[in-house]
Amino acid sequence: MSFEDQILSALSKKTYQPLKPKALARKLGIGADEYSEFRRAIRSLVKQERIEIGKNHTLRLRDQHETVIGIFRRAPGGFGFVRPHPADGEPPGEIFIKERHTLDAVTGDEVLVRITRKPRSADLNAAGVIVRVIERATREFVGTYFERDGDAFVRVDGSVFQHSIYVGDPGAKGAKPDDKVVIEMLRFPSPEDRGEGVITEVLGRHGDPGVDTISVIRAFGIPDTFSEDALNEARAVADAFDESLKGREDLTGETIITIDPADARDFDDAISLVHDSRTKHWLLGVHIADVSHFVRAGGALDREARKRGTSVYLPQRVIPMLPELISNGLASLQEQKLRYTKSVFIDFTPSGQRTQTRFTNAAIKVRKRFTYEQVSEILASPDKKPPDLDEDVFKLLFRMRDLALILRQRRKKRGALELNLPETELEFDEQGKVTGAHFVHHDISHQIIEEFMLAANEAVAEHLHDLGATFLRRVHAAPDPKKLQSFAEFVRLLGYKIDLHTDRFALQRVLEQAAQRPDVYAVHFALLRSLKQAVYSPEEEEHYALASRNYCHFTSPIRRYPDLTVHRLLGRWLRTRKVGSDEKELIALGEHCSKMERRAEMAERELIKIKLLDYLSHKIGMEMEVIVTGVADYGFYGQAEELPIEGRVHVSTLTDDYYYFDEQSHSLIGQRTKNRYRLGDKVRVTIVRVDLQRRHLDFRVVGKAKR
Repeated sequence: MSFEDQILSALSKKTYQPLKPKALARKLGIGADEYSEFRRAIRSLVKQERIEIGKNHTLRLRDQHETVIGIFRRAPGGFGFVRPHPADGEPPGEIFIKERHTLDAVTGDEVLVRITRKPRSADLNAAGVIVRVIERATREFVGTYFERDGDAFVRVDGSVFQHSIYVGDPGAKGAKPDDKVVIEMLRFPSPEDRGEGVITEVLGRHGDPGVDTISVIRAFGIPDTFSEDALNEARAVADAFDESLKGREDLTGETIITIDPADARDFDDAISLVHDSRTKHWLLGVHIADVSHFVRAGGALDREARKRGTSVYLPQRVIPMLPELISNGLASLQEQKLRYTKSVFIDFTPSGQRTQTRFTNAAIKVRKRFTYEQVSEILASPDKKPPDLDEDVFKLLFRMRDLALILRQRRKKRGALELNLPETELEFDEQGKVTGAHFVHHDISHQIIEEFMLAANEAVAEHLHDLGATFLRRVHAAPDPKKLQSFAEFVRLLGYKIDLHTDRFALQRVLEQAAQRPDVYAVHFALLRSLKQAVYSPEEEEHYALASRNYCHFTSPIRRYPDLTVHRLLGRWLRTRKVGSDEKELIALGEHCSKMERRAEMAERELIKIKLLDYLSHKIGMEMEVIVTGVADYGFYGQAEELPIEGRVHVSTLTDDYYYFDEQSHSLIGQRTKNRYRLGDKVRVTIVRVDLQRRHLDFRVVGKAKR
């Protein structure tokens, strides 16, 4: 234990009586030869404002009365911010931490902060001092190995650490300069100390195929292999599956189809739909893979799935929540294969109002597997039935379109917000190298499946709610009115009219107007940042964006653990007509699954960014149009129109004038020319620098800003 830790431990004890440094040293058994180092530790702790020297030169902890616990995020400049955990009442905003007060905290760590300054206005954060790191987000990091002056170092990827980390004995793993490696931290860096780590794994040569993917997997701590116990259980379940009905409702003769991406590997939802020509009512059948039949609660498969929380979808690689024998085999609703489902039948009036819902354990056979592209092409040509497509399946697709549009319009009337956030798809050559990228635009084929999955999720949640069950809901709390006010001010600068910023219909109108403008993504991203994050929780809260009082995830149990828990609860009710869950256990499970979901999303975004930056590093000088998405005194950020990538234009590169930052209009304005760059402007830029290590892209303006 370091001297600093010994001092803090001694001063934290309830029995501690204030002592002078020499008396404390004697109490801790520190000899005369170590006393000078001990005094340096005291000075360091005083400087960090973790301890203070009181009357008669005695030592004591700084007053911890106003403290909060939260998650630390370090900025590239060395300083950082702490986002406090939500508490009763309105939680405080982020707390600013000067670099010298960050201790050895790393982005993602849970920390205890002492507040030194309360927020003075909406624009001035509270300030504080990190007292201690409560829990590390991780002790493992990925970086590039190099040598300097006979010493070995690792430059950690991204901007986690400002300096490279010293590694003691790289020879133990055979690391060579420019290798990507995993290190475990022995001593985290602080403002006074570089830190030290040990290499635990060599991933391969920087730039070699697949090394970027495995680097991201290791950096985020994503498990990419299954335990032998889980694999053995999956094999045993596969051997026992005999495709018999086992008392299930026989739906194998129904017209049931799936619609999925062309590269989908598992299929967990299928659809049937009947329209009554007499009553004009619709009977929608949503058939979801019955994963709970194969994954026994508390078994090895269940433990693996629970730990992972979700499947992780990376470019050219999927890390499934369940072994492929289950996820791509037994549970997957493959064409013409008998498969087990939890099926929901929902009756809708001609106007789309739900009247009755029925749940059943069923067995189905998918008649036809469609891709989104195939469905879009068929719906675009209603008079041209493909020759290999059965007439009843052809008509089913148009019934599905008609009901989906009715349900979509009904959701809109109740105030649901539809955020049009672009999904990135990379383009690869035969060697797996990125050759480009584009945004995936969701058309009517995507909207059909989206509406039917929303309807099923809502129907299940309302059924469980009416039964008085405690279950994992998908909760999306209402946003902070102050953040919506900031959003309203932002879109007004872009020329949108919005008066009642807390009115969801006013927000809805802005989103609809933006759909026809080049700043569509800037507007939708800005609203997303204003909203709170959706989470899993047993608390009875609404889903704000969907304008739904009761909502849960039910339709993807192959890839999401919360869906599996809902399936088990529904299965228990179907068997016994009873429900019941442990709320405390569900609170912890919801927090874990929410955390795993965020990890998966961040890993996907990070790898896409790495691959795109690598591609663009060979395109220095390429010109493109960007939309200004952020402005500060040091420059502005631009989102490329054709490529899903954002870069920075530093103010020092704007050489035609001296530019100053106007905070009110979110603009950089030329002092002499009055030329301005503001949010939503379209600018022509060229790529001037790609920093793969720190994940930065730099642009330079080559054309005039224009609206």
